[in-house]
Amino acid sequence: MKLKIFLFALLGVIATAQAQNTGNVSGKITEKSNGMPVSYATVSLKENGKVVSGVNTDDNGEFSFKNIALKSYTIEIQYIGFRKYVGSVLLSENKKSATVNVSLEEEATQLKGVNIIAERSTIEQKIDRKVVTVGKDLTTAGASASDIMNNIPSVNVDQDGKLSLRGNDNVRVLIDGRPSNIDPAQLLKQIPSTSIKKIELITNPSAKYNPEGMSGIINIILHKNANTGFNGTYSGGITFGETAKYNQSLDLNYKTGKVNFFGNVGQNFGTYYNDGFIKRFDQDIVQRIDVMNDNDSYLYKIGMDFLIDDHNTLSIYTNQNKSNGKGFVDTDIDYNNVTNSDISNIFQKSRYWGPDQVGTYNLAYKHIFKKEGHTLDFEGNYSDNKESQHASFDTETTKTDNTSSDILYNDFLKGTRKLTTLNVDYVNPLNEKTTLEAGAEARITRTGNDYTTGNPLLPVADRTSHYTYDTDIYSAYVTFGQKFKKISYQLGARFESYKVQANLNYGQTMFDDDYITLYPSAYLTYNITEKNTLQFSYSRRVDRPSLEQTKPIREFATPLVTSLGNPELRPQFTNSVEVNYTKTLEKGSFSAGVFVRSINDQISRILYPDPADPSKEKQIMSFTNYDHNTAYGFEASFNYKITKWWDIQPSIDFSSINQQGIVFQYNAADNSSNPIERKITVAAFNGRMNSNFKANKRLSFLLFGFYRGAVDGLQNNSHEMYKMDIGSRYTLLDNKMNISVRFNDVFKTMKYAFDTQYPYPQAGQFTWESQTVYVGLTYNFGGGKIKNLQRKQRDDNTNKDGGGMF
Repeated sequence: MKLKIFLFALLGVIATAQAQNTGNVSGKITEKSNGMPVSYATVSLKENGKVVSGVNTDDNGEFSFKNIALKSYTIEIQYIGFRKYVGSVLLSENKKSATVNVSLEEEATQLKGVNIIAERSTIEQKIDRKVVTVGKDLTTAGASASDIMNNIPSVNVDQDGKLSLRGNDNVRVLIDGRPSNIDPAQLLKQIPSTSIKKIELITNPSAKYNPEGMSGIINIILHKNANTGFNGTYSGGITFGETAKYNQSLDLNYKTGKVNFFGNVGQNFGTYYNDGFIKRFDQDIVQRIDVMNDNDSYLYKIGMDFLIDDHNTLSIYTNQNKSNGKGFVDTDIDYNNVTNSDISNIFQKSRYWGPDQVGTYNLAYKHIFKKEGHTLDFEGNYSDNKESQHASFDTETTKTDNTSSDILYNDFLKGTRKLTTLNVDYVNPLNEKTTLEAGAEARITRTGNDYTTGNPLLPVADRTSHYTYDTDIYSAYVTFGQKFKKISYQLGARFESYKVQANLNYGQTMFDDDYITLYPSAYLTYNITEKNTLQFSYSRRVDRPSLEQTKPIREFATPLVTSLGNPELRPQFTNSVEVNYTKTLEKGSFSAGVFVRSINDQISRILYPDPADPSKEKQIMSFTNYDHNTAYGFEASFNYKITKWWDIQPSIDFSSINQQGIVFQYNAADNSSNPIERKITVAAFNGRMNSNFKANKRLSFLLFGFYRGAVDGLQNNSHEMYKMDIGSRYTLLDNKMNISVRFNDVFKTMKYAFDTQYPYPQAGQFTWESQTVYVGLTYNFGGGKIKNLQRKQRDDNTNKDGGGMF
């Protein structure tokens, strides 16, 4: 009740009476291709070429001008990626109001039944996110979403496909605003690049989003099949490296009457190679590692939308992912001049294999009230993840006297994860300038992990274990926003109850936590002019440890390095402030931003001596919480069309983090490694240049360069990385089919190298199949119009980074 009184009082203060000698202009902006509203389009009223007033459309594509003098005006409507609209408006004593409804056309020619992709990508700053509209220049980058992510400003993808945003891998990945419950690195490899319409970078999410992810959210929006009847898209490609890798997908849609059926199936299979070495200097030990992964994965989705009537829609779908992987890891360890060891060599063959299956089931209901933008959503989601891994280890040890011994044993891991999510979301535009949003959510996660090993070096009691990591999360949020002539703001808060319990071997509680937290957010946007926008934002976020980061069960192992989780990891909380600026140019756009973060209990990797190894040769790779850290950084990107046939998209980003925490340092005097506290400033710089050349209407070429600067970290110092790609794209059959070719890492310069003094002085380097040639084909078919159910944006509740090394 107090909230309602406050809102009505606030509206009463800001309300103004309309003058008798003025008029109003209002309207709605939609996309011509599918009728969807165009949010944040720039609408300007001009008199004799001079701007009288300007506004942006709201989330529903609507705009209005009030108290406008009774004159004749020119109205201009602009939105990146669409053709500019210019019209006229006349206000007089006899006509004091005018309605202008406009359907904008995309810059590319519209063809019936075909997903049109703009020639070049564009970048736009909205109230709470940066939107990259994917053009042909990015889809030429490779077969999948994973291939093109390195071309997106502030986004990096490592050799394992793991994403990071602004140098931090604590980022959530959504597909059409929803989590898939599939590992993002695996999922992005199965989404064809030509299926992507937009990529949203939400670096400072508001309270209406789940608060996980220090670096924010990456939301990948796919092309919607807005067609009646039967239609779809086929995409396939081959990547040539040491061996050929194959991917293909088929998206289908059938609309009849009030029912829309949709589905897609994708396949990704091939053999991937990477290798490297780690050299330890205090004992002159060299560890060489060769890895081969043979992966075969299938992803399919099937569902339907049922339009009950104009105000009620019901939707149901299931998403299934099945994969089988085989990993072959050969580790060769040479002991050179090691005085305290009688071993000269260890050679280990490790084999990992087993199926992984994820099933997701979703039911959603949407009610649209009579008032425009007034909606109510209910949604239920259940996912079931089942994973099995068999492993065999064959270790041959050769001593200095040339005698040898062999140890052969097997491991078995079985894991389950069940996630149930229930949501309700309510949106109410109190008036044309004010919007109230509220919602609630429950997330229940149950996991089970069984581990059995035949390792004869372990005590019998330690050869089997059962581990569970369960969470209960209940939350509710509210946001309130208003838009004025040049200023808009949004305030929000999310209240959350979080409970976690980790148990080992049926009853031994290893970790237990239960707390209630408030996550506030605030946004302020100022439209300096119709082409200059300034934005300020604040949010509080959290990163909670995942199952993979906490389970005290080996993730991988070599004779000298074993990866384990840490059950006592605490959540990481972050307060983030950002300022962003966007300028629209006649031939492109420019955007820049700065950010400052305060981070408590940062979750990070750690490498420390194995306490059970008296020889001081073995190490444990795990996770730990570092103390309070602060970070700041900036980014800038430029999108400019130099000529009709040449455009460029350079971008840079920089981040600096003040870190402090416990690491282990080697003492050569007594051959020991002891914990010490270090404080260090970690700086990271990245630069990209994307350049596109259009030979004619059908043929275009791409040149892409990438540079990642060296990073001196709290424990490891990573060396610089860089590469150059070239590509080409050719369209035919009236733009229904396109063929693309890309040569990645032309000079084969990509590699990951590091050095460190903690816990021992050592250095290493790893390489992978970075130099590849990709050939892809996409074919579109079908025609018509529908409107799919629009879903709320969700994200997952844990940091997804596991303990794996390869």
